[in-house]
Amino acid sequence: MSLALSVLDLVPVRADQTSADAVAASLDLARAADRLGYRRYWVAEHHNMPAVAATNPPVLIGLIAGRTERIRVGSGGVMLPNHAPLVVAEQFALLEAAFPGRIDLGIGRAPGTDPVTSWALRHGAGGVSDEAVSQFPEYVDNVLAMMEPAGVGLALRGRTHVLKATPSASSVPTIWLLGSSDYSARLAAEKGMPYVFAHHFSGSGTAEALDLYRSTFQPSPELAEPRTFLTVNAAAADTAEEAARLALPQLLQMVALRTGQPLGPQRLVEEAEAAAAEGLPDAHRSLLEAMRKRWVIGDAAGARAEIERLAASYGVDEVMINPVAGALAGTPGASAPGRVRTLELLAG
Repeated sequence: MSLALSVLDLVPVRADQTSADAVAASLDLARAADRLGYRRYWVAEHHNMPAVAATNPPVLIGLIAGRTERIRVGSGGVMLPNHAPLVVAEQFALLEAAFPGRIDLGIGRAPGTDPVTSWALRHGAGGVSDEAVSQFPEYVDNVLAMMEPAGVGLALRGRTHVLKATPSASSVPTIWLLGSSDYSARLAAEKGMPYVFAHHFSGSGTAEALDLYRSTFQPSPELAEPRTFLTVNAAAADTAEEAARLALPQLLQMVALRTGQPLGPQRLVEEAEAAAAEGLPDAHRSLLEAMRKRWVIGDAAGARAEIERLAASYGVDEVMINPVAGALAGTPGASAPGRVRTLELLAG
């Protein structure tokens, strides 16, 4: 493929896995992506979700970067209203110092969790309040400035105090804005930053958000022209039928999320097939089918052709794959062969 391919990892937790198993499987997946020539490997931030172990992107990024050789590693993304800007700047400046030229910081505005957990993330000090969200542009500016070698001046009690994320920075990570609405598209264009729309999650509004970003982009010292890519959910297997089987557990998980059902660990393929065989409400089945049509599910040739079609449609030269293939009963807990196979087949 002429496209650059990358990976988005939510570190899914299956019904047969511990948290340690899920992390081990993701490290194995990251090594496969590194070996196969993928450009970057991003991990998400979600909290208090039984099916997702990606709670702490900086920790995961350090683990992954330390177990790989050349692939860029980053966040997709850090939910900035959950954290003090200085903490984020320090974490990613330190990662950049340890792995120079290999770190991306993707920043989002959503909480990535429920309101109670958002409140707890900030030690009970308001959670992700309206004020924290409204200050998002300022928080982004603070993170950008704190990671620069000169740092940023903080005015406090009549004096200016210089804050630096690390004592002696020689490089900074690439910082991206992420979003699933036009808000981040406008902000990224205004600040001259790279931008990614969450096509894998939203599924609608992608073309409009990218057009808004590109048409209103203002060049910055860091970026002369718009820079973006596409994110897609994908499951590839040796046959299209097998790919459809492997995608079913994640499809059911997303139906549960969108319809307010209790969330548990991701089902094994056989468990998902049994649940589907029992019958889904018509509204849930139509939602599942709509999502299935937006995902890339097929054999190697079909899946690669669909990814190239999507890239051409949205005018991008990079596609970030969220490998959603589930696992069969009896799969070793610390592995995710369906996800690895998806990357292998898409890489060609």
